[in-house]
Amino acid sequence: MKQKLLLALLLIFSIKSLSQDSKLSIEMNFPIPIDQNFIGKSYNGIIDVGAKYRFAEITNFNIGTSINGGILVNNTNKNNGIQDFKVTSYLIQPKVFAELKIESISKFHPFVGFGYTFMIFDASGTNNGFDVSDSTHSGINANFGIAYDITNRIFAEIQYDYVKLKVDNETPNTTFNTNVNLLKIGLGLRL
Repeated sequence: MKQKLLLALLLIFSIKSLSQDSKLSIEMNFPIPIDQNFIGKSYNGIIDVGAKYRFAEITNFNIGTSINGGILVNNTNKNNGIQDFKVTSYLIQPKVFAELKIESISKFHPFVGFGYTFMIFDASGTNNGFDVSDSTHSGINANFGIAYDITNRIFAEIQYDYVKLKVDNETPNTTFNTNVNLLKIGLGLRL
């Protein structure tokens, strides 16, 4: 494991050394589930990490791809043991994005992204006497936010993710079960 981590860090830093103007950045955010749905009512955010690569520059826009990975947790122990379960949700969010460059306010970088989200639910325990089970759900993802340059390399950001999950035949197709809204606040580093 340590060798793989060392290899990944070496790869990132070697990319930087070969490029005069690196287009790669990494970020770490705190995800906050919001809204009145199954995620917003029951889950707490733990961490969200991501990487962005800007591969094209068109007039006042940078176009790129990104990937984020996050963790949300639902830890319930209520009703004298009738509900006693823990669900950890792992999010994987690949996207394409466009970042606006505005000369008059060069420290601000608004962005918008579209992609797909995979939510892997790792569950253990019981809910009303029934064992809870693992599951995976996925759906389209829209993202927008703004980054602010603290220095040439370090930036702060705030972003919003809307995910529209597909449901199976056993789950009612309601906004409570299909809409996921996340607010992410964090810091990033341009490599």
